[in-house]
Amino acid sequence: MLRNSPRSTIGILLLYVVSFAILIVMAMPYIYMLAQSLAPWPEVDRSLFPSSIDLRSYEWLLTGGQFALARPWMLGLLNSFIVTATNSVTRVILGAIVGYALSVLSFRGQRAIQNFILFQMFYPAIVLLVPTFLIIRQAGLYNTYFAMITPFLMSVWAVFMYSGFFRSIPIELVEAARLDGASELKIIFRLMIPMSMSITTVVFLFLFMERWVELMWDLIAVSNVELRTLNVLLATMFGPYGGYPGPLYAASVLLSFPILILFLIFSRNFVEGVEFVLK
Repeated sequence: MLRNSPRSTIGILLLYVVSFAILIVMAMPYIYMLAQSLAPWPEVDRSLFPSSIDLRSYEWLLTGGQFALARPWMLGLLNSFIVTATNSVTRVILGAIVGYALSVLSFRGQRAIQNFILFQMFYPAIVLLVPTFLIIRQAGLYNTYFAMITPFLMSVWAVFMYSGFFRSIPIELVEAARLDGASELKIIFRLMIPMSMSITTVVFLFLFMERWVELMWDLIAVSNVELRTLNVLLATMFGPYGGYPGPLYAASVLLSFPILILFLIFSRNFVEGVEFVLK
């Protein structure tokens, strides 16, 4: 029976200590944010950890303050969920469909589409900000949910990820499904996507996080405060609400909490998907 040498044991222990120290350093901003959101208002930003737990900041988000108008923070959180969930689901579905077409089917112009997708991935999206806004306004979608959702219905990165994964699936499985009378859409949703749950998890989580923290487009696409996402409400509250740092931290915790929950739920599939991407 082999035993680890003392030098090897010390090396493993040192690795654990360094990893734990890096984890603490990376988690400290979130720990500080959470602690300040639970601190009594006189102690906010005056001590690292509060002397007691006070939920006043979260109550303020729900009811408003004595010297400041209440903002629809919970409605903003709901708006963030509606917009982000809709865009994430549609981008995964459309990404899988287009990725399947580019990797499994054969048609004229396929190579040109693949090159355009690669070009689009390196093209700065901010260049299209003004043309997109003008199109949305002329279409009568300004100041609606559709203004925030429509420009994010498709993701070329999702198409690229799915097309790369689908090429690794044996074509014999697709041909067997066709012989059984399955349509192309049925093959996608009954065969290809269930076989690519690891990649689907990676794509969904990255797209969810990307859309969840989107600020610039949501800021210019909607002016009605009741339609704004929580991210936009946070960005616009520093002026009139600068004297209320506790609610700022509480709203930031609410904004980051869904991403943390999703990662904890799908962490296993996420790791498997990342391992496939790195191969």
